[in-house]
Amino acid sequence: MALSHALRLLRRHLRPSSALLSSLPGQGRSLPTEKTATKWKEKKKAREGCRVPGCSWEERLANVVTPLWRLAYQEQLQVKYESQRKILQTLASRLEDLGIAAQKPGGLCCPLQPVVPSPVINGYRNKSTFSVNRGPDGNPKTVGLYVGTGRARNIVCVKANHMENIPPKHKQVAQCYEEFIRRSPLDPCILFHEGGHWRELVVRTTSCGQTMAIITFHPQELGQEALATQKALLKGFFTCGPGRVCDLTSLYFQESTMTRCSHEQSPFQLLHGEPHIFEEVLGLKFRISPDAFFQVNRGGAEVLYQAVGELSQAGGDTVLLDICCGTGTIGLSLAHRVSKIIGIEVVEKAIEDARWNAAFNGISNCEFHSGKAEAVLPQLLSSWEDARPLLAVVNPSRAGLHYRVVRAIRNCKSVRRLLYISCKPEGEAMRNFLELCCPSDPGKKLAGEPFAPTLAIPFDMFPHTVHCELVLLFTR
Repeated sequence: MALSHALRLLRRHLRPSSALLSSLPGQGRSLPTEKTATKWKEKKKAREGCRVPGCSWEERLANVVTPLWRLAYQEQLQVKYESQRKILQTLASRLEDLGIAAQKPGGLCCPLQPVVPSPVINGYRNKSTFSVNRGPDGNPKTVGLYVGTGRARNIVCVKANHMENIPPKHKQVAQCYEEFIRRSPLDPCILFHEGGHWRELVVRTTSCGQTMAIITFHPQELGQEALATQKALLKGFFTCGPGRVCDLTSLYFQESTMTRCSHEQSPFQLLHGEPHIFEEVLGLKFRISPDAFFQVNRGGAEVLYQAVGELSQAGGDTVLLDICCGTGTIGLSLAHRVSKIIGIEVVEKAIEDARWNAAFNGISNCEFHSGKAEAVLPQLLSSWEDARPLLAVVNPSRAGLHYRVVRAIRNCKSVRRLLYISCKPEGEAMRNFLELCCPSDPGKKLAGEPFAPTLAIPFDMFPHTVHCELVLLFTR
């Protein structure tokens, strides 16, 4: 009974929005142009601007998945398998609309393997984001996760004690941060235009026992002297005061006037400890900066990367394109299989980490480029004359790949095999799948031979949630 209820919930959660469907082929029989895709993104951004600041998937977790996390783990995997099956059926249907015979047994576009379970089920997250807002008791200085919706005007911030995927250390740091801001005479910054200062807390940990805390603070009209006082108080609390029980490896402070702010926009200021924390994956050591992407489930990442290596079928003469490479984990874990790695990542600090990681681990057959993939990749591939086969591995955010990235891959004849790793394949990634597989269209500058989905493998990187990481292999 519980399983059928969770399946119904998941089907409703995965039903494509009308905005997404209208932008997909089959609803007008054509792919969106770069111009229309940009226009659609602007509309989406405008809608998101009406939401409560800082309302991430993590914070809405309790609202979405409470029925799921009450299921036994094997039942959770079955629910996720069902969701991935529906996604592949949708992709097959959209490809049929384009005139591509993609229907396979079960209405899928390609074979779907069972969900690969996570080696760690509880407390697996190595990164958690906590907000500051009104709690159930009305206290505006509550540190936790959002429950409720902006539309219903019932958002409340609750402590993360009940969350099985968040480790005790993260909850401890959040509790200490709450104690600190409740002692502070400064108000929390709940809505930017209403003033206040104390905002988000990000906690990152590693299997080596290291802990990084990053506190976001809205400066409002405070001068440098007042800011220095607050930073000194924060440092004192976590090094000499009650917060010392957290045993922080790194304490960062960021002055931000935006919901999300990069290091380039507003530098992360190290108040205490080491500038980086370190993690080990598949025998390699990786350096992690405050805003660098790293898979939140280390054990799951090891299983995922091993599978990517097998699926790549890379030979000794293969060049690996690691697009949205983060700190270089995927590429560097495959370095021994290929002749060269080319990594691309928009976060400059992550590229610095990737270069350090390569040097520290004695890996020399790699190069990493900092910048937007849509700017770097087309330029890189436009003059590609290397005779070696190209393997592309892409691991974008939920926003998916920019159209120019897909176009560059499509138009490069050397790329015969592509592995798309998506944490939300029913979202913007679906648009990318269709752009990769649609018939050639010179009008849209898609001149290259289309790809075809060949195999799909889901990985449970997020136990106790509806989310699943899907690896989809495309070949041509």
